[in-house]
Amino acid sequence: MVESLNTKVDLAIDATAFMGLPEYGKVMIGDKGFEFYNSRDTHKYIQIPWEEVDYVIASIMFKGKLIPRYAIKTKKNGTYTFSSKDPKKVLRVIRDYVDPARMVQSLSFFDVIKRIFTSRFKKK
Repeated sequence: MVESLNTKVDLAIDATAFMGLPEYGKVMIGDKGFEFYNSRDTHKYIQIPWEEVDYVIASIMFKGKLIPRYAIKTKKNGTYTFSSKDPKKVLRVIRDYVDPARMVQSLSFFDVIKRIFTSRFKKK
């Protein structure tokens, strides 16, 4: 069995990790870090200490009414994408441990398209 980073757990909730194929399990947020444990295979887990978190990126739709997924960008190991039952509650708990200035909104579909066109037709 895997040993947890946290000594105190603030939130444990059902979640999905998007690492190639979706993996279903639980997210645990505590005083030492963010943890994801697969419900079927105990050897598949993700542990991210709070010191390693660079940004938390939330995908927001319909002016904040829906948050389908969020991502945690680490300083060394890349970006991990998650989805959970109540993402607003998860992001509120993460805000206690990560600086709110480091929690950003991802680009919308139209922002991405706009960036593509402006970079294509930009004078060099």
